[in-house]
Amino acid sequence: MKQFLLTMLGVFAGLFLFLIVVPVILITLAISSASSKDSTPAHSVLELDLREGVTDQAPTNPFAIFGGGGLSTMQIVDTLAQAEDDPRVKVLLIRLPEAGITPAAADEIRQAVRRFRRAGKPVIAHSQGFQPVGAAISSYMIGASSGELWMQNTSSFQLAGFSADTLFLGRAFEKYGVNAQFEQRYEYKNAVNEYTESDFTPAHREAMAAWMNSIYTSAIANAAQDRRVTPEALRTAIEAGPHSSAQALQRRLIDKVGQVEEAEAAAKRRAGRNAEIIEFDDYASSKGERSGSGRNAIAIVGGEGAIMTGTGGGADPFGGGSSIMSDDVAEAIYDAIEDKSVKAIVFRVSSPGGSPDASEQILAAVRAAKAAGKPVVVSMGDYAASGGYWVSSEASWIVAQPSTLTGSIGVFGGKIVLADALGRFGLDLRNLSVGGDYANAFSPARPFDANDRAAFAAGIDRTYEEFIARVSAGRRLPAARVREIARGRVWTGAQARSLGLVDELGGLEEAIAKARQLASIPADESVRFKRFPEARSPFQALSEAFGVSGEAAQVLVGIGGVMNDPQAEAAVRQLQAERARASGATVLADQPY
Repeated sequence: MKQFLLTMLGVFAGLFLFLIVVPVILITLAISSASSKDSTPAHSVLELDLREGVTDQAPTNPFAIFGGGGLSTMQIVDTLAQAEDDPRVKVLLIRLPEAGITPAAADEIRQAVRRFRRAGKPVIAHSQGFQPVGAAISSYMIGASSGELWMQNTSSFQLAGFSADTLFLGRAFEKYGVNAQFEQRYEYKNAVNEYTESDFTPAHREAMAAWMNSIYTSAIANAAQDRRVTPEALRTAIEAGPHSSAQALQRRLIDKVGQVEEAEAAAKRRAGRNAEIIEFDDYASSKGERSGSGRNAIAIVGGEGAIMTGTGGGADPFGGGSSIMSDDVAEAIYDAIEDKSVKAIVFRVSSPGGSPDASEQILAAVRAAKAAGKPVVVSMGDYAASGGYWVSSEASWIVAQPSTLTGSIGVFGGKIVLADALGRFGLDLRNLSVGGDYANAFSPARPFDANDRAAFAAGIDRTYEEFIARVSAGRRLPAARVREIARGRVWTGAQARSLGLVDELGGLEEAIAKARQLASIPADESVRFKRFPEARSPFQALSEAFGVSGEAAQVLVGIGGVMNDPQAEAAVRQLQAERARASGATVLADQPY
Protein backbone atom coordinates (compact mmCIF):
# COMPACT_ATOMS: atom_id res chain seq x y z
CA MET A 1 0.00 0.00 0.00
CA LYS A 2 2.83 2.39 0.87
CA GLN A 3 4.54 1.70 -2.45
CA PHE A 4 1.25 2.26 -4.28
CA LEU A 5 0.70 5.60 -2.58
CA LEU A 6 4.26 6.70 -3.32
CA THR A 7 3.85 5.72 -6.96
CA MET A 8 0.56 7.61 -7.19
CA LEU A 9 2.16 10.67 -5.63
CA GLY A 10 4.99 10.54 -8.14
CA VAL A 11 2.55 10.16 -11.03
CA PHE A 12 0.45 13.14 -9.93
CA ALA A 13 3.59 15.23 -9.41
CA GLY A 14 4.74 14.34 -12.92
CA LEU A 15 1.34 15.13 -14.39
CA PHE A 16 1.23 18.45 -12.60
CA LEU A 17 4.68 19.38 -13.90
CA PHE A 18 4.06 18.30 -17.48
CA LEU A 19 0.47 19.41 -17.91
CA ILE A 20 0.40 22.65 -15.92
CA VAL A 21 3.78 23.96 -14.77
CA VAL A 22 5.79 23.17 -17.90
CA PRO A 23 3.33 24.71 -20.39
CA VAL A 24 3.12 27.87 -18.28
CA ILE A 25 6.91 28.10 -18.14
CA LEU A 26 7.31 27.55 -21.87
CA ILE A 27 4.65 30.15 -22.64
CA THR A 28 6.54 32.55 -20.34
CA LEU A 29 9.78 31.77 -22.17
CA ALA A 30 8.08 32.32 -25.52
CA ILE A 31 6.71 35.68 -24.41
CA SER A 32 10.11 36.62 -23.03
CA SER A 33 11.77 35.62 -26.28
CA ALA A 34 9.30 37.65 -28.31
CA SER A 35 9.76 40.69 -26.09
CA SER A 36 13.54 40.40 -26.27
CA LYS A 37 13.63 41.40 -29.93
CA ASP A 38 15.95 44.33 -30.34
CA SER A 39 13.98 47.55 -29.83
CA THR A 40 16.77 49.68 -28.40
CA PRO A 41 15.88 53.40 -28.55
CA ALA A 42 18.05 55.69 -30.66
CA HIS A 43 19.34 57.44 -27.52
CA SER A 44 19.76 54.84 -24.79
CA VAL A 45 21.24 54.72 -21.31
CA LEU A 46 22.29 51.17 -20.52
CA GLU A 47 21.73 50.51 -16.80
CA LEU A 48 23.89 47.79 -15.23
CA ASP A 49 22.69 46.78 -11.76
CA LEU A 50 25.31 44.76 -9.89
CA ARG A 51 23.43 44.59 -6.59
CA GLU A 52 21.83 41.18 -7.19
CA GLY A 53 25.17 39.42 -7.35
CA VAL A 54 27.30 38.26 -10.24
CA THR A 55 28.19 34.71 -11.23
CA ASP A 56 31.16 34.03 -13.45
CA GLN A 57 29.27 32.35 -16.29
CA ALA A 58 25.70 32.25 -17.52
CA PRO A 59 23.97 28.87 -17.05
CA THR A 60 23.32 26.67 -20.08
CA ASN A 61 20.03 25.56 -18.51
CA PRO A 62 17.10 27.56 -20.00
CA PHE A 63 15.09 27.20 -16.77
CA ALA A 64 17.82 28.57 -14.50
CA ILE A 65 16.31 32.04 -14.89
CA PHE A 66 13.53 30.93 -12.55
CA GLY A 67 16.05 30.35 -9.78
CA GLY A 68 16.73 34.06 -9.47
CA GLY A 69 20.18 35.61 -9.31
CA GLY A 70 21.89 38.28 -11.31
CA LEU A 71 24.06 38.54 -14.37
CA SER A 72 27.32 36.78 -15.12
CA THR A 73 30.74 38.36 -15.55
CA MET A 74 31.12 36.85 -19.02
CA GLN A 75 27.70 38.15 -20.05
CA ILE A 76 28.57 41.64 -18.83
CA VAL A 77 31.87 41.64 -20.71
CA ASP A 78 30.27 40.29 -23.87
CA THR A 79 27.34 42.73 -23.79
CA LEU A 80 29.49 45.78 -23.09
CA ALA A 81 31.70 44.81 -26.02
CA GLN A 82 28.64 44.88 -28.27
CA ALA A 83 27.36 48.11 -26.71
CA GLU A 84 30.69 49.80 -27.53
CA ASP A 85 29.88 49.46 -31.23
CA ASP A 86 26.14 50.16 -30.95
CA PRO A 87 25.52 53.81 -31.91
CA ARG A 88 22.19 53.75 -30.04
CA VAL A 89 23.84 53.13 -26.67
CA LYS A 90 25.16 56.51 -25.56
CA VAL A 91 25.82 56.15 -21.80
CA LEU A 92 26.38 53.39 -19.25
CA LEU A 93 24.89 53.76 -15.76
CA ILE A 94 26.15 51.36 -13.06
CA ARG A 95 24.37 50.60 -9.78
CA LEU A 96 27.04 49.51 -7.32
CA PRO A 97 26.59 46.90 -4.56
CA GLU A 98 27.23 48.07 -1.01
CA ALA A 99 29.18 45.00 0.10
CA GLY A 100 31.22 44.39 -3.02
CA ILE A 101 31.57 41.49 -5.43
CA THR A 102 34.30 38.92 -5.93
CA PRO A 103 37.59 40.71 -6.65
CA ALA A 104 38.36 38.91 -9.92
CA ALA A 105 34.88 39.69 -11.28
CA ALA A 106 35.45 43.33 -10.35
CA ASP A 107 38.77 43.29 -12.20
CA GLU A 108 37.12 41.99 -15.36
CA ILE A 109 34.13 44.33 -15.20
CA ARG A 110 36.46 47.28 -14.63
CA GLN A 111 38.42 46.35 -17.76
CA ALA A 112 35.20 46.15 -19.78
CA VAL A 113 34.07 49.55 -18.45
CA ARG A 114 37.39 51.09 -19.42
CA ARG A 115 37.06 49.70 -22.96
CA PHE A 116 33.54 51.16 -23.13
CA ARG A 117 34.90 54.56 -22.11
CA ARG A 118 37.73 54.33 -24.64
CA ALA A 119 35.01 54.03 -27.29
CA GLY A 120 34.09 57.61 -26.37
CA LYS A 121 31.02 56.79 -24.29
CA PRO A 122 30.52 58.22 -20.78
CA VAL A 123 29.95 56.06 -17.69
CA ILE A 124 28.18 57.14 -14.49
CA ALA A 125 28.18 54.98 -11.34
CA HIS A 126 25.87 55.37 -8.35
CA SER A 127 26.32 53.93 -4.86
CA GLN A 128 24.08 53.78 -1.80
CA GLY A 129 27.12 53.40 0.40
CA PHE A 130 30.23 51.25 0.79
CA GLN A 131 30.05 48.90 3.75
CA PRO A 132 33.04 47.80 5.88
CA VAL A 133 32.54 44.12 5.00
CA GLY A 134 34.26 41.66 2.72
CA ALA A 135 35.71 42.95 -0.52
CA ALA A 136 33.79 46.22 -0.71
CA ILE A 137 37.00 47.66 -2.15
CA SER A 138 36.08 45.76 -5.33
CA SER A 139 32.79 47.62 -5.62
CA TYR A 140 34.59 50.93 -5.14
CA MET A 141 37.16 49.96 -7.80
CA ILE A 142 34.39 49.50 -10.37
CA GLY A 143 32.87 52.84 -9.36
CA ALA A 144 36.25 54.53 -9.70
CA SER A 145 36.54 53.25 -13.29
CA SER A 146 33.53 55.36 -14.26
CA GLY A 147 34.01 58.95 -15.25
CA GLU A 148 31.56 60.11 -12.60
CA LEU A 149 30.97 58.42 -9.23
CA TRP A 150 27.84 59.39 -7.31
CA MET A 151 26.75 58.50 -3.79
CA GLN A 152 23.41 59.01 -2.08
CA ASN A 153 23.33 61.88 0.43
CA THR A 154 22.36 59.70 3.42
CA SER A 155 24.83 56.95 2.60
CA SER A 156 28.15 56.37 4.31
CA PHE A 157 31.57 55.62 2.90
CA GLN A 158 32.56 53.03 5.49
CA LEU A 159 35.11 51.20 3.39
CA ALA A 160 38.44 51.29 5.22
CA GLY A 161 40.22 48.13 4.08
CA PHE A 162 39.57 44.48 3.29
CA SER A 163 38.36 42.03 5.93
CA ALA A 164 37.43 38.34 5.97
CA ASP A 165 36.11 36.08 8.73
CA THR A 166 36.84 32.39 9.25
CA LEU A 167 34.80 30.13 11.50
CA PHE A 168 36.85 27.49 13.33
CA LEU A 169 35.07 24.43 14.75
CA GLY A 170 37.97 22.83 16.58
CA ARG A 171 36.90 23.70 20.13
CA ALA A 172 33.25 22.86 19.46
CA PHE A 173 34.20 19.49 17.97
CA GLU A 174 36.36 18.74 20.98
CA LYS A 175 33.60 19.75 23.39
CA TYR A 176 30.92 17.64 21.73
CA GLY A 177 33.02 14.61 20.89
CA VAL A 178 33.34 15.10 17.13
CA ASN A 179 36.65 13.71 15.89
CA ALA A 180 37.89 15.31 12.66
CA GLN A 181 40.60 13.14 11.08
CA PHE A 182 42.28 14.63 8.03
CA GLU A 183 45.46 14.39 5.98
CA GLN A 184 46.67 17.54 4.25
CA ARG A 185 49.50 18.20 1.82
CA TYR A 186 50.84 20.49 3.07
CA GLU A 187 50.73 23.13 5.79
CA TYR A 188 49.12 25.77 3.52
CA LYS A 189 46.25 23.48 2.50
CA ASN A 190 44.12 25.21 5.07
CA ALA A 191 40.59 24.02 4.31
CA VAL A 192 40.90 21.32 7.00
CA ASN A 193 41.93 23.85 9.65
CA GLU A 194 38.36 25.02 10.04
CA TYR A 195 37.51 21.56 11.42
CA THR A 196 40.66 20.90 13.45
CA GLU A 197 41.78 24.27 14.82
CA SER A 198 40.41 27.09 16.95
CA ASP A 199 42.54 29.83 15.39
CA PHE A 200 44.77 30.54 12.40
CA THR A 201 47.92 28.46 12.23
CA PRO A 202 51.02 30.51 11.33
CA ALA A 203 50.95 29.15 7.76
CA HIS A 204 47.22 29.81 7.41
CA ARG A 205 47.60 33.38 8.67
CA GLU A 206 50.61 34.03 6.45
CA ALA A 207 48.99 32.81 3.25
CA MET A 208 45.62 34.43 3.86
CA ALA A 209 47.11 37.78 4.82
CA ALA A 210 49.33 37.66 1.73
CA TRP A 211 46.55 37.14 -0.81
CA MET A 212 44.26 39.62 0.96
CA ASN A 213 46.98 42.26 0.87
CA SER A 214 47.63 41.50 -2.80
CA ILE A 215 43.95 42.00 -3.67
CA TYR A 216 43.68 45.17 -1.60
CA THR A 217 46.86 46.70 -2.99
CA SER A 218 45.83 45.89 -6.56
CA ALA A 219 42.36 47.40 -6.10
CA ILE A 220 43.81 50.57 -4.57
CA ALA A 221 46.28 50.90 -7.44
CA ASN A 222 43.56 50.44 -10.07
CA ALA A 223 41.17 52.86 -8.39
CA ALA A 224 43.95 55.43 -7.96
CA GLN A 225 44.82 55.17 -11.64
CA ASP A 226 41.21 55.77 -12.63
CA ARG A 227 40.77 58.59 -10.09
CA ARG A 228 44.05 60.17 -11.24
CA VAL A 229 45.61 60.26 -7.78
CA THR A 230 48.52 58.41 -6.26
CA PRO A 231 47.85 55.04 -4.59
CA GLU A 232 49.30 56.42 -1.35
CA ALA A 233 46.95 59.39 -1.32
CA LEU A 234 43.90 57.27 -2.09
CA ARG A 235 44.79 54.69 0.54
CA THR A 236 45.27 57.39 3.16
CA ALA A 237 41.89 58.91 2.35
CA ILE A 238 40.08 55.57 2.43
CA GLU A 239 41.67 54.33 5.64
CA ALA A 240 40.86 57.59 7.43
CA GLY A 241 37.18 56.63 7.25
CA PRO A 242 34.42 56.08 7.84
CA HIS A 243 33.12 59.15 6.00
CA SER A 244 29.76 60.71 5.36
CA SER A 245 28.85 61.32 1.73
CA ALA A 246 29.82 64.98 2.14
CA GLN A 247 33.18 64.03 3.64
CA ALA A 248 33.80 61.49 0.88
CA LEU A 249 33.11 64.23 -1.66
CA GLN A 250 35.46 66.61 0.15
CA ARG A 251 38.22 64.01 0.14
CA ARG A 252 37.62 63.41 -3.60
CA LEU A 253 36.68 59.78 -3.05
CA ILE A 254 33.51 60.43 -5.06
CA ASP A 255 32.43 63.05 -7.57
CA LYS A 256 28.83 63.93 -6.73
CA VAL A 257 26.19 63.48 -4.02
CA GLY A 258 22.65 62.73 -5.11
CA GLN A 259 19.79 60.30 -5.42
CA VAL A 260 19.86 57.61 -8.08
CA GLU A 261 17.05 59.41 -9.89
CA GLU A 262 19.33 62.43 -10.21
CA ALA A 263 22.12 60.25 -11.57
CA GLU A 264 19.69 58.72 -14.06
CA ALA A 265 18.58 62.18 -15.16
CA ALA A 266 22.21 63.21 -15.63
CA ALA A 267 22.86 60.10 -17.70
CA LYS A 268 19.83 60.79 -19.90
CA ARG A 269 20.98 64.37 -20.47
CA ARG A 270 24.35 63.02 -21.60
CA ALA A 271 22.62 60.52 -23.90
CA GLY A 272 20.67 63.19 -25.78
CA ARG A 273 17.12 64.24 -26.46
CA ASN A 274 14.34 61.78 -25.62
CA ALA A 275 16.84 59.39 -24.10
CA GLU A 276 15.50 56.27 -22.40
CA ILE A 277 16.96 53.94 -19.79
CA ILE A 278 17.11 50.28 -20.78
CA GLU A 279 17.88 47.47 -18.37
CA PHE A 280 21.08 45.57 -18.97
CA ASP A 281 19.56 42.09 -19.06
CA ASP A 282 16.90 43.20 -21.57
CA TYR A 283 19.58 44.63 -23.84
CA ALA A 284 21.73 41.52 -23.40
CA SER A 285 18.79 39.28 -24.32
CA SER A 286 18.09 41.29 -27.45
CA LYS A 287 21.72 41.13 -28.57
CA GLY A 288 22.53 37.54 -27.66
CA GLU A 289 26.11 36.32 -27.41
CA ARG A 290 28.75 37.55 -29.78
CA SER A 291 29.08 35.13 -32.66
CA GLY A 292 31.48 36.98 -34.92
CA SER A 293 32.06 36.06 -38.55
CA GLY A 294 34.69 34.45 -40.72
CA ARG A 295 35.71 30.95 -41.74
CA ASN A 296 37.88 30.34 -38.66
CA ALA A 297 36.41 29.91 -35.21
CA ILE A 298 37.57 30.02 -31.61
CA ALA A 299 35.75 27.70 -29.23
CA ILE A 300 34.81 29.00 -25.82
CA VAL A 301 34.33 26.25 -23.24
CA GLY A 302 33.05 27.22 -19.81
CA GLY A 303 33.11 25.60 -16.40
CA GLU A 304 32.08 27.08 -13.04
CA GLY A 305 31.81 25.51 -9.59
CA ALA A 306 33.14 22.44 -7.83
CA ILE A 307 34.67 19.83 -10.14
CA MET A 308 32.81 16.52 -9.96
CA THR A 309 32.74 13.26 -11.88
CA GLY A 310 29.74 12.48 -14.05
CA THR A 311 27.28 14.50 -16.04
CA GLY A 312 24.80 17.22 -15.20
CA GLY A 313 22.04 15.61 -17.24
CA GLY A 314 20.08 14.59 -14.16
CA ALA A 315 20.32 17.93 -12.40
CA ASP A 316 17.37 19.98 -11.21
CA PRO A 317 15.92 21.55 -14.38
CA PHE A 318 15.33 24.80 -12.50
CA GLY A 319 18.78 24.95 -10.91
CA GLY A 320 21.73 27.04 -11.98
CA GLY A 321 24.06 24.11 -12.65
CA SER A 322 26.94 25.54 -10.63
CA SER A 323 29.17 22.48 -10.85
CA ILE A 324 31.80 21.43 -13.36
CA MET A 325 30.79 17.92 -14.38
CA SER A 326 33.77 16.12 -15.87
CA ASP A 327 31.86 14.22 -18.56
CA ASP A 328 30.17 17.38 -19.80
CA VAL A 329 33.27 19.57 -19.92
CA ALA A 330 35.50 16.87 -21.41
CA GLU A 331 32.88 16.16 -24.06
CA ALA A 332 32.65 19.88 -24.86
CA ILE A 333 36.41 20.03 -25.44
CA TYR A 334 36.34 16.89 -27.61
CA ASP A 335 33.47 18.38 -29.63
CA ALA A 336 35.59 21.47 -30.21
CA ILE A 337 38.48 19.24 -31.28
CA GLU A 338 36.29 17.50 -33.87
CA ASP A 339 34.93 20.79 -35.25
CA LYS A 340 37.18 21.54 -38.22
CA SER A 341 36.39 25.25 -38.15
CA VAL A 342 37.70 25.59 -34.57
CA LYS A 343 41.36 26.60 -34.58
CA ALA A 344 41.86 27.27 -30.86
CA ILE A 345 40.01 26.80 -27.57
CA VAL A 346 39.51 29.31 -24.77
CA PHE A 347 38.72 27.38 -21.59
CA ARG A 348 37.09 29.61 -18.98
CA VAL A 349 37.67 28.12 -15.53
CA SER A 350 36.12 29.39 -12.31
CA SER A 351 36.45 26.70 -9.66
CA PRO A 352 37.75 26.37 -6.09
CA GLY A 353 38.59 22.70 -6.72
CA GLY A 354 37.07 19.27 -6.48
CA SER A 355 37.73 15.67 -7.43
CA PRO A 356 41.24 14.81 -8.66
CA ASP A 357 39.76 12.10 -10.89
CA ALA A 358 37.29 14.51 -12.46
CA SER A 359 40.06 17.08 -12.88
CA GLU A 360 42.31 14.55 -14.61
CA GLN A 361 39.53 13.57 -17.02
CA ILE A 362 39.16 17.21 -18.08
CA LEU A 363 42.92 17.70 -18.29
CA ALA A 364 43.16 14.68 -20.59
CA ALA A 365 40.78 16.46 -22.97
CA VAL A 366 42.99 19.58 -22.81
CA ARG A 367 45.98 17.40 -23.75
CA ALA A 368 44.02 15.88 -26.62
CA ALA A 369 43.21 19.34 -27.98
CA LYS A 370 46.87 20.33 -27.94
CA ALA A 371 47.83 17.04 -29.59
CA ALA A 372 45.28 17.79 -32.33
CA GLY A 373 47.04 21.07 -33.02
CA LYS A 374 44.45 23.25 -31.29
CA PRO A 375 46.01 25.48 -28.63
CA VAL A 376 44.11 25.81 -25.37
CA VAL A 377 44.16 29.15 -23.53
CA VAL A 378 42.77 29.12 -20.00
CA SER A 379 40.96 32.23 -18.82
CA MET A 380 40.69 32.10 -15.02
CA GLY A 381 37.65 33.64 -13.38
CA ASP A 382 37.02 34.18 -9.67
CA TYR A 383 38.93 31.04 -8.70
CA ALA A 384 41.08 28.43 -10.38
CA ALA A 385 42.50 26.73 -7.31
CA SER A 386 43.30 23.12 -6.41
CA GLY A 387 41.35 21.08 -8.99
CA GLY A 388 40.73 24.33 -10.85
CA TYR A 389 44.48 24.68 -11.28
CA TRP A 390 44.86 20.96 -12.08
CA VAL A 391 42.63 21.29 -15.16
CA SER A 392 44.51 24.46 -16.19
CA SER A 393 48.06 23.31 -15.56
CA GLU A 394 48.89 21.94 -19.02
CA ALA A 395 47.14 24.59 -21.10
CA SER A 396 49.08 26.32 -23.86
CA TRP A 397 48.71 29.65 -22.05
CA ILE A 398 47.10 30.80 -18.79
CA VAL A 399 45.46 34.20 -18.32
CA ALA A 400 44.26 35.27 -14.85
CA GLN A 401 42.96 38.41 -13.26
CA PRO A 402 45.27 40.04 -10.68
CA SER A 403 42.70 39.09 -8.01
CA THR A 404 41.92 35.57 -9.20
CA LEU A 405 42.57 33.06 -6.41
CA THR A 406 44.61 30.23 -7.87
CA GLY A 407 47.31 27.70 -7.06
CA SER A 408 46.44 25.71 -3.93
CA ILE A 409 48.55 22.92 -5.37
CA GLY A 410 47.91 20.38 -2.68
CA VAL A 411 45.56 17.69 -1.47
CA PHE A 412 43.46 17.00 1.59
CA GLY A 413 41.01 14.36 2.67
CA GLY A 414 39.69 12.52 5.65
CA LYS A 415 36.57 11.91 7.65
CA ILE A 416 34.64 13.08 10.70
CA VAL A 417 33.98 10.44 13.35
CA LEU A 418 30.57 10.95 14.95
CA ALA A 419 30.11 7.91 17.18
CA ASP A 420 31.09 9.62 20.45
CA ALA A 421 29.13 12.80 19.65
CA LEU A 422 25.97 10.88 18.82
CA GLY A 423 26.42 8.66 21.86
CA ARG A 424 26.06 11.69 24.13
CA PHE A 425 22.50 12.03 22.85
CA GLY A 426 21.65 8.37 23.23
CA LEU A 427 22.28 7.55 19.59
CA ASP A 428 24.51 4.55 19.03
CA LEU A 429 26.29 4.43 15.68
CA ARG A 430 27.71 0.98 14.92
CA ASN A 431 29.42 -0.46 11.85
CA LEU A 432 29.57 -3.88 10.21
CA SER A 433 31.71 -4.70 7.20
CA VAL A 434 32.83 -7.69 5.16
CA GLY A 435 35.88 -8.07 2.97
CA GLY A 436 39.27 -6.50 3.46
CA ASP A 437 40.52 -4.56 6.43
CA TYR A 438 40.13 -1.24 4.59
CA ALA A 439 36.42 -1.77 3.86
CA ASN A 440 35.25 0.29 6.84
CA ALA A 441 38.13 2.76 6.90
CA PHE A 442 35.81 5.70 6.23
CA SER A 443 33.05 4.71 8.58
CA PRO A 444 32.02 7.61 10.85
CA ALA A 445 31.50 5.05 13.60
CA ARG A 446 35.19 4.50 14.31
CA PRO A 447 38.50 6.38 14.05
CA PHE A 448 41.20 5.37 11.61
CA ASP A 449 43.44 2.66 13.00
CA ALA A 450 47.18 2.80 12.26
CA ASN A 451 46.93 0.68 9.11
CA ASP A 452 43.95 2.66 7.76
CA ARG A 453 45.73 5.93 8.36
CA ALA A 454 48.92 4.74 6.68
CA ALA A 455 47.08 3.44 3.62
CA PHE A 456 45.01 6.60 3.30
CA ALA A 457 48.05 8.84 3.75
CA ALA A 458 49.85 6.91 1.01
CA GLY A 459 46.96 7.61 -1.34
CA ILE A 460 47.05 11.32 -0.48
CA ASP A 461 50.79 11.34 -1.18
CA ARG A 462 50.26 9.70 -4.59
CA THR A 463 47.68 12.29 -5.58
CA TYR A 464 49.95 15.10 -4.43
CA GLU A 465 52.85 13.76 -6.50
CA GLU A 466 50.56 13.43 -9.53
CA PHE A 467 49.50 17.05 -9.07
CA ILE A 468 53.14 18.15 -8.85
CA ALA A 469 53.92 16.20 -12.03
CA ARG A 470 51.08 17.87 -13.95
CA VAL A 471 52.22 21.35 -12.93
CA SER A 472 55.87 20.58 -13.58
CA ALA A 473 55.15 19.33 -17.10
CA GLY A 474 52.62 22.00 -17.98
CA ARG A 475 54.52 24.98 -16.61
CA ARG A 476 57.98 23.65 -17.53
CA LEU A 477 59.18 23.99 -13.97
CA PRO A 478 61.41 21.55 -12.07
CA ALA A 479 59.38 19.38 -9.71
CA ALA A 480 61.48 20.62 -6.79
CA ARG A 481 60.52 24.20 -7.63
CA VAL A 482 56.82 23.28 -7.85
CA ARG A 483 57.00 21.64 -4.42
CA GLU A 484 58.61 24.78 -3.05
CA ILE A 485 55.86 27.12 -4.25
CA ALA A 486 52.99 24.63 -3.82
CA ARG A 487 52.42 23.07 -0.39
CA GLY A 488 48.73 23.87 -0.78
CA ARG A 489 49.20 27.63 -0.82
CA VAL A 490 46.64 29.94 -2.45
CA TRP A 491 48.05 32.75 -4.60
CA THR A 492 46.40 35.66 -6.36
CA GLY A 493 46.80 35.90 -10.11
CA ALA A 494 49.34 38.68 -9.67
CA GLN A 495 51.40 36.55 -7.29
CA ALA A 496 51.03 33.47 -9.47
CA ARG A 497 52.36 35.29 -12.49
CA SER A 498 55.56 36.22 -10.70
CA LEU A 499 55.95 32.55 -9.72
CA GLY A 500 55.48 31.22 -13.24
CA LEU A 501 52.09 29.64 -12.54
CA VAL A 502 50.29 32.15 -14.79
CA ASP A 503 51.43 33.65 -18.09
CA GLU A 504 49.43 36.86 -18.40
CA LEU A 505 47.14 39.12 -16.39
CA GLY A 506 43.78 39.88 -17.93
CA GLY A 507 40.39 38.47 -18.72
CA LEU A 508 38.43 36.80 -21.48
CA GLU A 509 39.34 39.40 -24.10
CA GLU A 510 43.06 38.87 -23.50
CA ALA A 511 42.59 35.11 -23.63
CA ILE A 512 40.79 35.37 -26.97
CA ALA A 513 43.56 37.60 -28.35
CA LYS A 514 46.19 35.05 -27.30
CA ALA A 515 44.19 32.18 -28.79
CA ARG A 516 44.10 34.02 -32.12
CA GLN A 517 47.84 34.52 -31.95
CA LEU A 518 48.61 30.89 -31.08
CA ALA A 519 46.31 29.69 -33.87
CA SER A 520 48.04 32.04 -36.34
CA ILE A 521 44.80 33.86 -37.15
CA PRO A 522 45.73 37.36 -38.43
CA ALA A 523 44.65 40.19 -36.14
CA ASP A 524 42.70 41.86 -38.98
CA GLU A 525 40.80 38.69 -39.90
CA SER A 526 37.27 38.21 -38.58
CA VAL A 527 36.76 35.20 -36.38
CA ARG A 528 33.68 33.35 -35.17
CA PHE A 529 33.01 32.30 -31.59
CA LYS A 530 31.52 28.88 -30.96
CA ARG A 531 30.44 27.97 -27.45
CA PHE A 532 30.65 24.46 -26.06
CA PRO A 533 28.56 22.95 -24.65
CA GLU A 534 25.70 24.60 -26.47
CA ALA A 535 22.87 26.01 -24.40
CA ARG A 536 20.11 23.47 -23.97
CA SER A 537 16.66 24.11 -25.37
CA PRO A 538 13.69 23.95 -22.98
CA PHE A 539 12.71 20.55 -24.41
CA GLN A 540 16.22 19.17 -23.98
CA ALA A 541 16.25 20.33 -20.37
CA LEU A 542 12.91 18.64 -19.76
CA SER A 543 14.00 15.42 -21.43
CA GLU A 544 17.15 15.23 -19.32
CA ALA A 545 15.30 16.04 -16.11
CA PHE A 546 12.44 13.58 -16.57
CA GLY A 547 14.18 10.81 -18.47
CA VAL A 548 12.25 11.15 -21.74
CA SER A 549 13.12 12.10 -25.28
CA GLY A 550 12.94 15.70 -26.40
CA GLU A 551 10.20 14.75 -28.87
CA ALA A 552 8.13 13.18 -26.11
CA ALA A 553 8.49 16.32 -24.01
CA GLN A 554 7.23 18.42 -26.92
CA VAL A 555 4.25 16.14 -27.39
CA LEU A 556 3.37 16.33 -23.71
CA VAL A 557 3.58 20.09 -23.69
CA GLY A 558 1.46 20.24 -26.79
CA ILE A 559 -1.31 18.24 -25.16
CA GLY A 560 -0.84 19.82 -21.76
CA GLY A 561 -4.06 21.79 -21.89
CA VAL A 562 -6.22 18.78 -22.70
CA MET A 563 -6.48 17.41 -19.20
CA ASN A 564 -9.21 14.86 -19.98
CA ASP A 565 -7.98 13.69 -23.37
CA PRO A 566 -7.62 9.86 -23.23
CA GLN A 567 -4.64 10.01 -25.60
CA ALA A 568 -2.90 12.44 -23.28
CA GLU A 569 -3.51 10.14 -20.36
CA ALA A 570 -2.23 7.15 -22.32
CA ALA A 571 0.89 9.01 -23.38
CA VAL A 572 1.69 10.01 -19.82
CA ARG A 573 1.00 6.49 -18.56
CA GLN A 574 3.28 4.94 -21.18
CA LEU A 575 5.96 7.53 -20.45
CA GLN A 576 5.91 6.79 -16.75
CA ALA A 577 6.03 3.06 -17.39
CA GLU A 578 9.00 3.29 -19.77
CA ARG A 579 10.91 5.49 -17.37
CA ALA A 580 10.25 3.15 -14.47
CA ARG A 581 11.33 0.08 -16.46
CA ALA A 582 14.52 1.84 -17.49
CA SER A 583 15.36 2.54 -13.87
CA GLY A 584 14.46 -0.97 -12.67
CA ALA A 585 11.53 0.26 -10.57
CA THR A 586 8.24 -1.57 -10.01
CA VAL A 587 5.63 -0.49 -12.57
CA LEU A 588 1.98 -0.22 -11.59
CA ALA A 589 0.77 0.43 -15.13
CA ASP A 590 -2.69 -0.92 -14.53
CA GLN A 591 -3.47 1.44 -11.68
CA PRO A 592 -5.81 4.40 -12.35
CA TYR A 593 -4.12 7.78 -12.75
